[in-house]
Amino acid sequence: MRSCLPAALLAIVTVAAPAQANDPTPGQQAAPTPAFIVRYGFNGQPSSLIDESGNGHTLRVLSIQGGRVRPVAHGPGSAIAFPGKCTQRICPHVVLQSGNSADLNPGTRDIAFGADVLLPPGQTSQGQNVLQKGYSTTSSQYKLQIDGFAGRPSCVLVDVRRPTIRIARSAVTTADGRWHRIRCQRTRTILDIYVDGVLRGRTLVPAGLSVRNNQPLSIGSKGAYRDNDQFNGILDNVWVRIG
Repeated sequence: MRSCLPAALLAIVTVAAPAQANDPTPGQQAAPTPAFIVRYGFNGQPSSLIDESGNGHTLRVLSIQGGRVRPVAHGPGSAIAFPGKCTQRICPHVVLQSGNSADLNPGTRDIAFGADVLLPPGQTSQGQNVLQKGYSTTSSQYKLQIDGFAGRPSCVLVDVRRPTIRIARSAVTTADGRWHRIRCQRTRTILDIYVDGVLRGRTLVPAGLSVRNNQPLSIGSKGAYRDNDQFNGILDNVWVRIG
């Protein structure tokens, strides 16, 4: 996604590293697994979009210009397909959104979020949003997106007090027409991105970085309007956990 911020405000570091870099050291006890705040398996009717975590963050479908989502088979269940790439002057746009809720804000706590993603190489664009809460220029934000025509995923955090965009970008593409499992994970001062269980990018974040806003969780784009960074592939198993 293009940013309207000056380059001096962007803080971007990308590395490739093995997955075991996040494992506890010998003698250390692994921290308890945080509970899911939201989880969407998309195995019901598209109109329901129930939060399977039990926390009640049911999604609603918002669209303009005929934008729709549709269920497609995936494994033993189903996934959600978004509108394909459109180069016309008027294009369909759609987003899945939760209601506003304070428990979707991590503040300064650790957070992890991710999704299973299928995006063909011919469906990439300048930027496509998988999930996000908040906006970088007006509040604060956490976000998973697919960047550029190369289709490399990235994880974003933006602090509520200053608009510096912290990005961990994958060293590999996920726009190859196959399913990939992407995970963003903030652990104290480190933001990692994993693709299919392998650590593919990392950046440092301030210990006091806080994400706190009154925006909904948006899936598949940042809103039902033009220039909404529409996702043009298929999503499944979208989730967020905090703590």
